[in-house]
Amino acid sequence: MRHYDLSPLYRSTVGFDRLFSMLDQASSAEAAAGYPPYNIERTGEHAYRISVAVAGFAESDLSIESRENTLTIKGSKEQQAAADSAKRELLHQGIAARAFERRFQLADHVTVTGASLENGLLHVDLVREIPEAQKPRQIPIGKAAQQPAPKVVEQVAA
Repeated sequence: MRHYDLSPLYRSTVGFDRLFSMLDQASSAEAAAGYPPYNIERTGEHAYRISVAVAGFAESDLSIESRENTLTIKGSKEQQAAADSAKRELLHQGIAARAFERRFQLADHVTVTGASLENGLLHVDLVREIPEAQKPRQIPIGKAAQQPAPKVVEQVAA
């Protein structure tokens, strides 16, 4: 995989740092990883849900953070794995219990309204709240006000 160095562009632009950060994230190997799998679904006109498969993780193993326009979901089982390894010996480990970090870029005015964990799926509910000033509005077309016709004053030669 190729890696493009965008650092010279950071020095010559003002206000585009977020764009270049998104390009860096998209080209990184971390963004290409497919663990854990997830679904994004629309649950209403302005409501969305991200469902992440986190089988084997408890609520205490997961953290959700929303900062600026990025939603970050982290999972870690390091403390529990060390304690369990002293008690038992695994003959075959096919269930993934590795730590992960999954990032989602959110559109403007999208906020996280809640999260729940059920049956090994972490559900994060999102809603897009557009400010009144930016909502489209209908402008009625009215009739022009009736103005009296202008009076014509005849000039009389003196």
